Amino acid sequence: MGAGSSFLAKWPLFLAAEPGAAGGLVQFLVLFAPLFLIWYFLIIRPQQRQRGKLKELLENLKTGDKVVTSGGLYGTVVGFRDSVVQLQVAPQVKLDVARSAITGLQPTGEKSDDGSGREATAKAKK
Repeated sequence: MGAGSSFLAKWPLFLAAEPGAAGGLVQFLVLFAPLFLIWYFLIIRPQQRQRGKLKELLENLKTGDKVVTSGGLYGTVVGFRDSVVQLQVAPQVKLDVARSAITGLQPTGEKSDDGSGREATAKAKK
């Protein structure tokens, strides 16, 4: 009974809160607030900007724009329907792709290939 009563006598001590618990919360915030700010400015904010630019790009697409899809296809916009964009990827070859699959515009300095591979072989010969 002596051993059991000493255990029960100590039990309320485990349930009591520490007197300095409020200081622990302040310490926690002091440590994690700067980490959250760094995370926000290095990860979250740039992604939000990138999403906004892509949304603006997709809204302002027009016929004749040279675009790149998420699958790596390069093509020229020739038509629109609801959420579908028709791309011409080679002469007489038109593909329907989802508007959301377009990831960007082609760089302007690049010449587009006509699909026959002639331009690539001409560059390789030089």
